[in-house]
Amino acid sequence: MPDAGDQPLAVVVEKPRAEVATEQLRGEGVYDDGRKVREYGAETVALPVTASPAETDVLEVVVQTDPELRGTTLPDLLAERGWTDAEIERAPGSWAVIGSVVLVTLEDCPREAELGDALLELHGEADTVLAHEGVDGERREPDGRVIAGDPSTETIHTEHGTRYALDLRDVMFSPGNKAERARMADVIAGEAGPAVGPADGTGPDAETDRDGPERIFDMFAGIGYFTLPMARAGADVTAAEINPAAYRYLIENAVLNDVQDRVEAYRADCRDVEVSDADRVVMGYYDAHEYLDTAVSAVASGGVLHVHEATPEAELWDRPIGRIEAAADRAGRGVEIEGKRKVKSHSEGVWHVVVDARVA
Repeated sequence: MPDAGDQPLAVVVEKPRAEVATEQLRGEGVYDDGRKVREYGAETVALPVTASPAETDVLEVVVQTDPELRGTTLPDLLAERGWTDAEIERAPGSWAVIGSVVLVTLEDCPREAELGDALLELHGEADTVLAHEGVDGERREPDGRVIAGDPSTETIHTEHGTRYALDLRDVMFSPGNKAERARMADVIAGEAGPAVGPADGTGPDAETDRDGPERIFDMFAGIGYFTLPMARAGADVTAAEINPAAYRYLIENAVLNDVQDRVEAYRADCRDVEVSDADRVVMGYYDAHEYLDTAVSAVASGGVLHVHEATPEAELWDRPIGRIEAAADRAGRGVEIEGKRKVKSHSEGVWHVVVDARVA
């Protein structure tokens, strides 16, 4: 262990582990956001820390004799590049770092290449800046273009220990759903609290009576957004995904997370996958209400539907709950609403919500 004195420290890790190590160092409270990540060798990087980590696995701890300070904010970095106040006003105010890719939405933004370079400087762990330009069709295929850095948009993103391999030009990934992905792992592990959103809601998520692992039907699995954390928590998951690119990553990610024995994946419309007696049915799709009849037929008596929807503020919570109750009524089954949760803002006046409903 080096004697740092007043000199700043860094930890050396392999490049593929940089994102995981950064998350762990933040969790320990020793990551230094004031300095840049530096290359340390052909295959390693030096991550800045305020003290030697006690829990994070690193190759070595070193003293940095020539640290580079990070620009405090994106406006600071743009001003250094000669942007006027008016131009800075047109720069994006938010973005997401997904693995090694910065994902940003641009609206009337000038000097895109310079903006991209500034974002890469701000986020030393990133290699690429991708401008997101919307999503096409039922298969949820994103549009995007690289504005700075490495032209490759394939990466591995780590979240609460789950690893997601993906190409952000081919498949979607919503950072705003992070808490909901974690909650779905917690309900399997029996650690979830009340399924209550920031506005209101009711009731904890009770366990389903069952023998053995919980049986999950993930109707819109994507690359494994909910499938992977639930499988890692011990569930057996039947996962349906119609998009071929997303399906390929779903299979790859099951192996990457060592849960391939718990995931039975189908490249198919979820309505064509025969499932019965599922303890939970996950419907992570804004138009999930169109598939409620299939979900109700798949869920066991006493099982839970987790139904997502983009709902206008004026129709909370009547519309999503009404649709669930109508589907249960068509099947001659009862339903009890156990939780309702705002996940994030979808657009102005519209919320991405999830309703937890137990079906008799």
